[in-house]
Amino acid sequence: MVRAAVLPAVGAALEITDIDLPDPGPGQVRVRLAAAGVCHSDLSLSDGTMRVPVPAVLGHEGAGTVVAVGEGVTSVVPGAPVVLNWAPSCGRCHACSLGEVWLCADALTGSAAVYARTADGRDLHPGLNVAAFAEETVVSASCVLPLPDGIPLTDAALLGCAVLTGYGAVHHNARVRPGETVAVFGVGGVGLATLQAARIAGAGTIVAVDVSPEKEELARAAGATDYVTASDRTAREIRALTGGQGVDVAVECVGRAVTIRTAWESTRRGGRTTVVGIGGKDQQVTFNALELFHWGRTLSGCVYGNSDPSTDLPALAGHIRTGRLNLSTLVTEHITLADIPTAFDNMLAGKGGRALVVF
Repeated sequence: MVRAAVLPAVGAALEITDIDLPDPGPGQVRVRLAAAGVCHSDLSLSDGTMRVPVPAVLGHEGAGTVVAVGEGVTSVVPGAPVVLNWAPSCGRCHACSLGEVWLCADALTGSAAVYARTADGRDLHPGLNVAAFAEETVVSASCVLPLPDGIPLTDAALLGCAVLTGYGAVHHNARVRPGETVAVFGVGGVGLATLQAARIAGAGTIVAVDVSPEKEELARAAGATDYVTASDRTAREIRALTGGQGVDVAVECVGRAVTIRTAWESTRRGGRTTVVGIGGKDQQVTFNALELFHWGRTLSGCVYGNSDPSTDLPALAGHIRTGRLNLSTLVTEHITLADIPTAFDNMLAGKGGRALVVF
């Protein structure tokens, strides 16, 4: 029996309770969690914006130590530090055949499986495959990545989602070049990682945008050269900071129609707008045909930072070891499982960066 945060139904309050976690079967790995980040996607799963089978144990951004391996597992051994990979690629579908592993058609099939049971016998699903909001979890061997040397295990949890997403949005999707101007909308965990990635890419002016003026210090520590408190004047303020042109690249990390539209309007003619935030179906964004022609901007969605964790994780480790990437600055509070509902409330209120559950 291990302690976990269980979502009993969509829209219900999380239950902090014991669950019955089996030994790993063939091709599976049991991991003792060191830490798990509380991501906005977990909130989206709990309120039904994104759908997974329930009851479920949420949490998809985590790191820990291998406790046991099932038959046939050779990629990791007990005692090995690992990062959880919530979107493993199958290597067989059309997207994988094109090298676009972040779009794998089968990445989330594991979420439909029953992986554990509550103390009273209810079946439990692993939210987004890995069920990181628990002291221990059992996952497919494809869902664990060996942690490169020199990275603290607790900090490494952030590599599982926020950092891969933010880094990939800058380096793989928007492909920011040295000297370019960048605006990042939303200064949460992903936004802070995006700001650091823009700095690593050599961006010149880096504008952070958020509804909360209290986040300016966090943003500047991550690499922002300028800070704009979101309003109906945001696009004009960003153009004023960039010689009247707008930024070369805008990265939207919120997932709201108004923010996506503002990011688009803040992008220069011929620039790139990248949407990382996950919004609901009710968030409709409109463009007229003339502006699409006239502005010549590129608007693109970005899934998991267009990243391949197996190759990006070693690259990120290099940035961490040299000090170019500082994981600890993304975290604004260390919490327990019981504090996750409060972390959700803080996200809704626009407070803080990443909350990290430490076991």
